[in-house]
Amino acid sequence: MARIVMKFGGTSMAGIERIRSVAARVKREVAAGNQVAVVVSAMAGETDRLVGFCREASSLYDPKEYDVVVSAGEQITSGLLAIALQAAGVPARSWLGWQLPIETTDAHASARIEHIDTTALDASLAAGEVAVIPGFQGVDGDDRVSTLGRGGSDTSAVAIAAAMKADRCDIYTDVDGVYTTDPRIVPRARKLKKVTYEEMLELASVGAKVLQTRSVGLAMKEGVRVQVLSSFTGEDAPMADTLPGTMIVSEEELGDMERQLITGIAHDKNEAKITLIAVPDKPGAVAAIFAPLATANINVDMIIQNIAHAAGSTDVTFTVPAADLARSIEVLTQSREKIGYETLVHDTRVAKISVVGVGMRSHAGVASTMFTTLGERGINIQAISTSEIKVSVLIEEDYTELAVRVLHTAYGLDAEDVAG
Repeated sequence: MARIVMKFGGTSMAGIERIRSVAARVKREVAAGNQVAVVVSAMAGETDRLVGFCREASSLYDPKEYDVVVSAGEQITSGLLAIALQAAGVPARSWLGWQLPIETTDAHASARIEHIDTTALDASLAAGEVAVIPGFQGVDGDDRVSTLGRGGSDTSAVAIAAAMKADRCDIYTDVDGVYTTDPRIVPRARKLKKVTYEEMLELASVGAKVLQTRSVGLAMKEGVRVQVLSSFTGEDAPMADTLPGTMIVSEEELGDMERQLITGIAHDKNEAKITLIAVPDKPGAVAAIFAPLATANINVDMIIQNIAHAAGSTDVTFTVPAADLARSIEVLTQSREKIGYETLVHDTRVAKISVVGVGMRSHAGVASTMFTTLGERGINIQAISTSEIKVSVLIEEDYTELAVRVLHTAYGLDAEDVAG
């Protein structure tokens, strides 16, 4: 008997027929003798609808009341799935965040899980019930409902899997695993059987939208084995424990034999480039730029300080999320006198291309291959950032698909048989 957490996203829960399909999938796991907890998202588009209501009611809404409203989507799908399971002959009950409870911080709309009491959950599973738990929600120290921020259902699933010491956490999405790159851009992209936590963290942070970054970080911290699967396979599809998807595991579990130089290539068009021209070239100048951005909770990614001008100044270029561009410009404009720059220039027609792989630690030449390949295609590199297992470059947005395709080939990631 295995303990399994199954998590289903919004597209999997979008309507009663799909909820019945999820119930059938859960029933198969129960019939195989497994103890199952299910974590569900709201129906696709429902959270956006509820957020819209809050903004319509007041632009300065109370975050505590916002959480009451937006958590309702997951409450509805958890109840509906429990009903569908019962109708299919499977004992089930829903457990809201405050009923377990899932204890969180009081940072409403972006709370973090502090502790999950599994006493009632363990008893329910031991009695043969399927526990259906709404993702994205918990309860704060004042017994008020709290939410974990967008994409928080993945984090809920991993946290519950860790708390109940599950054998694995199966995350069902609208894709059937993690690929070497986006198959819509590169038809010869290959599905990966295993990916390390670190690789998945990097891929998620640089544009791969299969898993939410926070959930991967938690899985790595707690040692939860996570599997990515498609919820849209037929009823005759293999059982999850035959590994039809991609397993996210520790580097030790991956083993040297399965380790590749490059695991995947990600792209992200949600970047904006800012250049401050003629910043005084003196100690503290760079801190004057990035301190107010940090105070405004704006994440800065790539940073380049250009060669100093003869007049004792330099240009500083960096990237921020495109959604934060307007706020970034406002913050920097307000701090212009303190920073001392002459002109601010911004560009949203850029894209970040990243190659990721734990094999980089023991192999030289990864960056060289990237730069040479892009140069041969006339693709100019505007900025570079690196980590131990990642190299990212900023390029003109129009070259995104070409860059992904040529790099995928250059690193030998193309599948020999597209159908395979």
